[in-house]
Amino acid sequence: MSKYTFKQFQEEYPNDAACLAKLMEINYGGTEITCPRCGVERAKFHPMTKRRAFACQECGHHVYPAAGTIFHKSRTNLTKWFFAMYLMTSTRHGVAAKEIERQLGVTYKCAWRMCHELRKLMAAADHDFGGGPGLRGHVEIDETLVGGVAKGHKNRNTNKTIVMGLLQRDGKILAAPIPDVTIYTVEGIINENVAEGSTISTDEHRAYSGLKHAYDHGAVNHSAKEYVRDDHHVNSLESHWSLFKRAVKGTHVHISSKHAWKYVSEFSYRRNMRHSHWSMFNLLVHAFALPRLQEN
Repeated sequence: MSKYTFKQFQEEYPNDAACLAKLMEINYGGTEITCPRCGVERAKFHPMTKRRAFACQECGHHVYPAAGTIFHKSRTNLTKWFFAMYLMTSTRHGVAAKEIERQLGVTYKCAWRMCHELRKLMAAADHDFGGGPGLRGHVEIDETLVGGVAKGHKNRNTNKTIVMGLLQRDGKILAAPIPDVTIYTVEGIINENVAEGSTISTDEHRAYSGLKHAYDHGAVNHSAKEYVRDDHHVNSLESHWSLFKRAVKGTHVHISSKHAWKYVSEFSYRRNMRHSHWSMFNLLVHAFALPRLQEN
């Protein structure tokens, strides 16, 4: 299944009870489980009326499927959370917090928090740097500057965030902000995430000069207006940066360096799951079973 229409979404999650039942299924395997207290196997757990919980039919033990998730201690209806997830996975350009505020009928503060919690969930579901050498084959690598405003000629980059991306041809993209573009930082990230012996395409930045020892490295000289050399180019990654920057400018207007990693993760997640809207939404739903990211 690739498409996931709004009608299908409404039928699957018509109310809070359906959303809570889904969380129970994800985190505990359903409503017939071994009770942690009385030890009865396949004990039936029934939903409680005034709590986001299920109670054991045998001993009354309570299970809270929303505990430890982004819904923990949130007074916002689960249907609104799930609808926000649907909206954020239904667009290429992202959704502004003001739009979530209008669509859900919540305050801007609530909408802003919901958006950031869902971006962190996307990062947890998709992973970023440090997940092991998962990229192989032909990998494009490039860095770009996002956010901020140029300040003068000499210090024009001091107010911007450096974002590095690694994109496997016909595969996954990994992207995240980095502190600098020194050889030590860049090579460390590449060695940790790209399998040795892979083919790597970059631009002429000197931070990539030592890659030829472990990889089949080819570079294009952008300063000389060279954008393709044989099979080497970073055009796929440049296209992703272009979409990301247009979306930030048109949808979000501005993003701070503190929260940049969340927006970068959001766009990487959508690109990696772009072939199936159903999978994009449902992987995010099942990410509630993953370890939570700490508040930043």
